[in-house]
Amino acid sequence: MHTSHHRVAIVGSGPAGLTAAIYTSRALLEPVVFEGMQAGGQLTTTTEVENFPAFPEGIGGPELMMKMREQAERFGARLITQDVDSVDLSKRPFILRSYEHEVTCDALIIATGASASYLDIPSETLLRNHGVSACATCDGFFYRDQPVAVIGGGDTAAEEALFLTRFASKVTLVHRRDELRASKIMAARVLGHAKIEMAWDSVVTEYLGDPKADGLTGLRLKNVKTGETRDLAVNGAFVAIGHKPNTDLFQGVLDMDEQGYLKVRPGRTATSLEGVWSAGDCADHYYRQAITAAGTGCMAAVEAERWLSEKGS
Repeated sequence: MHTSHHRVAIVGSGPAGLTAAIYTSRALLEPVVFEGMQAGGQLTTTTEVENFPAFPEGIGGPELMMKMREQAERFGARLITQDVDSVDLSKRPFILRSYEHEVTCDALIIATGASASYLDIPSETLLRNHGVSACATCDGFFYRDQPVAVIGGGDTAAEEALFLTRFASKVTLVHRRDELRASKIMAARVLGHAKIEMAWDSVVTEYLGDPKADGLTGLRLKNVKTGETRDLAVNGAFVAIGHKPNTDLFQGVLDMDEQGYLKVRPGRTATSLEGVWSAGDCADHYYRQAITAAGTGCMAAVEAERWLSEKGS
């Protein structure tokens, strides 16, 4: 077991974690970053990012995260490519443990992100990023004048469907019930929109298409009441059945909402425990964008730096 002490430790290596690493390392705090076994966060599963400033032609998600990683390393951040298995925040310095490392730190920035919930059927995994997505604001632009589907029935699904009407020729909202769970105002907007059609009482049993050819070409739908199946021709499918914040490590230790998102002070990134900050999608269920995650990573780093300075650490 390798042991070391750092003034700042960062858990997570998406835009929030790596931005925090850039800022804290430039402040000469020599942070350590547990980047995890799947480094880079959700953007590493996004083939093309066109809405991150400074890349007018777009940039691949993995390439963007590699550039952020290189920038953090350039200023002296130390990266550990392991997952944190356990934490002890009962006293300072805090303790973080992976299978090979035990790190103590004076300040902790949590940037563990969130994972989109998917249907978990084999064809979905095959066609993810080849027509199957969980982010309309990330990928909707690619489906201009093409038919798409949104899977879900809550406010997120309604928002995604309405957003996609800007680009798609038609949006089919696939919902397993016969009425939307979305708020009344959102439901009314969806049901009243000329470009949106409803597939009620329906579930997706299979995604159709070939990732090596044309990508997604359709969905196989099953009516939960009649058992009948039909194929729906679409070029894009957006799964909007929710996200799960990656915060299990901090259950019972830090204040969370009912969904598991870490609670932070309004307008800040400080959590319920002094010396601990949270940035990115593990605390943000509203925006969930790379640029906002990076912004809160900057905020957490600045707050941690000032707190350490005040403490004389």
